[in-house]
This record gives sequence, C-alpha cells and structure tokens, in this order.
Amino acid sequence: QVQLVESGGGLVQPGGSLRLSCVASGRIGVTYDMGWHREVSGKQRELVAIITRDGVTIYADSVKGRFTISRDNAKNTIYLQMNSLKSEDTAVYYCNADVDLLGVGTQSRWGQGIQVTVSS
Repeated sequence: QVQLVESGGGLVQPGGSLRLSCVASGRIGVTYDMGWHREVSGKQRELVAIITRDGVTIYADSVKGRFTISRDNAKNTIYLQMNSLKSEDTAVYYCNADVDLLGVGTQSRWGQGIQVTVSS
C-alpha cells in the first residue's frame, strides 16, 4: 500500500512562514512528478507547485516569489517552503505524486491533506 503523508501545517500570522513536508512510502519504486495543491471549502482544488524528478519546477502565479518547492529523491520526499504568507493562502494543502508501483505501472497518489491557516 502506498502512502503520502503530509506534515508541517498549522496556524501562522500574516507575513510568517511554514514548511510543509510530504513523504511517499510503501511498496514503491521511484517517484516522478510530485507537487502541492490546495483546496478551500466550496472551491476547486488548485495547483500550487510541481517539481519533476530532475528538479524542474512550476508555480502558480499567486505563490511565485513566496513559495519554494524542493525534493529529496533518496527519501521520496518533497517540501514546500512558504514565506510571506497571506490570509488567502489559508487552505487544506494536498501532496500529490506520480509513483512507480513496481510492476503495476505508474499511478498518481494523493495525501490526506493538511490544514494551513494564516490569521492574526
């Protein structure tokens, strides 16, 4: 069974920082594209940032210059450093990964989500 587990969320004041982590574990081979999405109640889930296995990154315009995505392939882990946080960054953040399932093929998996709240 494949699991993606997020950590690092919580409550932070506007202008503050948080660092999210996501670890992929289980009977897996390599992880390919990995990324972060976020969802606000009543709205569609949106892309925040993606990173390829080779380190190529894509960001949503709303987070460019404030958020940085990175990864450690040896640990099947990605990170999201979030700086200069704004109230509109408040959402549930989901980790997503394209994972080699060792003989089954590559499939997309999602984490359970973690709450980030930006408020004074």
